[in-house]
Amino acid sequence: LRTVHARDWQTPRPPVGWTRREDPWKNSDMVRALVRISLPLITGIHRFIFEKSGHRMGWGAAGFQFLVLENLGRKSGILRQTPLLFVPHEGNWLVAASNAGQDKDPVWWLNLRDQPDVFIHTKEGRRAVHARRAAAAEEEELWSIMTEVMPWFGSYRAGTTRTIPLIILEPRVVEKEEIVG
Repeated sequence: LRTVHARDWQTPRPPVGWTRREDPWKNSDMVRALVRISLPLITGIHRFIFEKSGHRMGWGAAGFQFLVLENLGRKSGILRQTPLLFVPHEGNWLVAASNAGQDKDPVWWLNLRDQPDVFIHTKEGRRAVHARRAAAAEEEELWSIMTEVMPWFGSYRAGTTRTIPLIILEPRVVEKEEIVG
């Protein structure tokens, strides 16, 4: 038997000619593929927790807050419920249509763009809101608020070819013909 010494447990040196990149996972095809696969799964599990708990669980994780966006599919007309991270700001809710930094817009944002008057569920209950994309004049200030709470959104913005929309959900008055449930 051979005695193992601490000196034997040195960090292996990289191969000759190898150079270290800043972040080997950033923007890699493998990470993008994992996100494409896992994001719908995570969202589905989160939606399941909301529904099965009667909306008593799933409002927060690791200090972050969630809301559930309730809107109609623009093609199917089917009611969709999507859990989203948000930041409260001046009586509104800020959400980012980041799609975890993917190069394509999330479907919920495409639906919301077509029909901006929707409902959200928060820990406080169901609310009628009007969604609008942040105007260019206010966008950078709101992004700084968003990334202060959730810094990874800065990486998402830097790592995609598209401009990630920042959405402001503003409280609105419910129209008579709308069903509040």
